[in-house]
Amino acid sequence: MKKLHRLRSELRHVETIATGPGVRALPYLREVYGPGKWRKMKGVAEVELTTGEVVTAEVHWYEAHGIGRVDWKIKRELE
Repeated sequence: MKKLHRLRSELRHVETIATGPGVRALPYLREVYGPGKWRKMKGVAEVELTTGEVVTAEVHWYEAHGIGRVDWKIKRELE
C-alpha cells in the first residue's frame, strides 16, 4: 500500500462519511486522541507519497473539534 507523506494541494470534494457511533474506530480514537465529536471524512487532493511521487488521490481521515485531522490514508489514486 502506498503511504501518504504530505498534502500538496487544498482538499476538495470534502464529504462526511460517518459521525458519532457510526465511526467504527471510535474506541481507538477516544483512547489515542481523547473524547470529541469524531467524524470520518473523505476528499480529493494532490498528495506526495513517501517515494516522492505526486499523485491525485482520494484520501480519508478522522477529525474532531479541538483535536484536528488525524490518521490520514490514501484510499485510491485518481487519474
